[in-house]
Amino acid sequence: MQFSIVIYAAPYSAQAAESAYRFTSTLLDEGHSVYRLFFFSDGVHNLGKLAVSGQDEINLPQRWQDLIERHELDSVACVSSAIKRGIINSQEAQRYELDAVSIQDNSEIAGLGQLIDAVIQSDRVVSFG
Repeated sequence: MQFSIVIYAAPYSAQAAESAYRFTSTLLDEGHSVYRLFFFSDGVHNLGKLAVSGQDEINLPQRWQDLIERHELDSVACVSSAIKRGIINSQEAQRYELDAVSIQDNSEIAGLGQLIDAVIQSDRVVSFG
């Protein structure tokens, strides 16, 4: 079965982002496929590469990145959510004359059309947050 996952929650504000991670990881371990991860609202913070976790804490953004790389997942941050929260790719940094890129390299920033495409292409869409 093909799933798309929508993550609305920031990595450390609630359990939802970690639940989404564990659900996605389990899906993949069970042989299902993930068409797209779509990070929306505060969920875009899961794709930031500038946050640092304590050594004794779970680094949820790093776990997401490892999962995305290991399974070559399509990972998208909503553009309006991302730029409002400082999650910026090189194109948006240039547009707004910023000198930093803060989104992980294996994720992209795109519009809600990517979410609509995910809904059309997936057997199930599961939201967290």
